[in-house]
Amino acid sequence: MPKRSPKVAEKLRAFEDCCRAAGFPLTVQRRVILETMVSRDDHPTAEQIYEAVQERVPEISRATVYRVLESLVQLGAIGRAHHLGTAIRFDSNTSHHHHMVCVRCNRVIDFEDTRLNDLPLPDRSGTGFRTTDYSIHFTGLCAECQQADDTPASQEAAK
Repeated sequence: MPKRSPKVAEKLRAFEDCCRAAGFPLTVQRRVILETMVSRDDHPTAEQIYEAVQERVPEISRATVYRVLESLVQLGAIGRAHHLGTAIRFDSNTSHHHHMVCVRCNRVIDFEDTRLNDLPLPDRSGTGFRTTDYSIHFTGLCAECQQADDTPASQEAAK
């Protein structure tokens, strides 16, 4: 097993403390799934986490991965990145932040700008809706997809 980064080790320690406080058993599967999540910089789907975890725990089932991801969300160890395509994506960055979503390759990039955190919320009177959090999603093309558009082959195909 590769050496853990300080960020991953810190997140795992915090998760262990959270599990103890909640009386939530810390299983090998939960630890491996969380470690896989916090070791990534992207916003993986449950299927991507399953594939990565299966390399370390071959006998793990998809259902276990899906259940553990949901329980990690409930514990606040990870978040769910909403409305970023057809599959639910998970986010190990639990601080308040926003996302940029590439419309071509579906890459999701964290974006932090404190000005966006202080936006006034719209009037919700009459809706019965209570806002608990919000995030803003910008859509466009990531740097790699823009670069692919700038290649001679893609310029020729556009003609």
